[in-house]
Amino acid sequence: MKKIGFLSFGHWSESRHSRVRSASDALLQSIELAVAAEEAGADGAYFRVHHFARQLASPFPLLAAAAARTSTIELGTGVIDMRYENPLYMAEDAGAADLISGGRLQLGISRGSPEQVVDGFRYFGHVPREGSTDAEMAREHTEVFLEALKGEGFAQPNPRPMFANPPGLLRLEPYAPGLRDRIWWGAGSRATAEWTAEQGLNLMSSTLLTEDTGVPFHRLQAEQIQRYRDAWAAAGHERGPRVSVSRSIFPIVNDLDRQLFWHERHSTDQVGMLDGGNARFGRTYADEPDKLVAELAEDEAIAAADTLLLTVPNQLGVEYNAHVIESVLTHLAPELGWR
Repeated sequence: MKKIGFLSFGHWSESRHSRVRSASDALLQSIELAVAAEEAGADGAYFRVHHFARQLASPFPLLAAAAARTSTIELGTGVIDMRYENPLYMAEDAGAADLISGGRLQLGISRGSPEQVVDGFRYFGHVPREGSTDAEMAREHTEVFLEALKGEGFAQPNPRPMFANPPGLLRLEPYAPGLRDRIWWGAGSRATAEWTAEQGLNLMSSTLLTEDTGVPFHRLQAEQIQRYRDAWAAAGHERGPRVSVSRSIFPIVNDLDRQLFWHERHSTDQVGMLDGGNARFGRTYADEPDKLVAELAEDEAIAAADTLLLTVPNQLGVEYNAHVIESVLTHLAPELGWR
């Protein structure tokens, strides 16, 4: 295990039990949590992207603001739904945020997940080609996005421009060197993981897989990771790949931890339906640190990944989530081979 960060869904609610009551709260507290996580020694601050929901939706202003308040922590998404994106505009936004961060962006993207509205991407002006699916449209957007990140010219310059142009075709600006190698794909199956490797994308695997073979979640996910690594090697890419997994992990070290998560000590995998097919959901890890170390050491997917993202209950507020992150880094991470 080389890196440990957090993943926040950025929920807000007017419930009296929530410390995050508005979109403003969600955004500002996300920045504060990134600052607190960096101070605690964490490696990454990642944010989920959902549209038409009381959650974080537009990642690049948030990433840029967090970049301006931090200096070392990686900043990323997990994940951006590419069905909704104008890929060229996204490349400009991503380039700007990455330059503000000094090259710390790690962008997770994907074909999308179940959403709040029917075909929400259509409201954004994106419609699949005739005979094509929304998933295929997402991959088409991704192809354009990745090509733009290479920084190569493709647009014919105006012969009478307002400002002088460099020679040749023009590229999008600002260009962020190296960002193309820091794009991740959120893969929900073993086959998609192999496709991810073929594209030269890093692999982001969460707490659910859209298939079930009857084996425990962590073993199925470890198989997914191995198939990804095998496909990466077969593709002959020049650089090495990165792999992240997400987990809900809560060390119980004080009375508040016990009050909130003691009942999760015997959590198990869950099997259900997602988008009309079988899916397997990973368990929550909650217990006293010595017991958690032993349990996490048995998690084959954590062992196979190089990055662990801690899914945090953001509505409990910055202070408590910073405590959870620090507890993991202090009580668990060294025993798991962190750094």
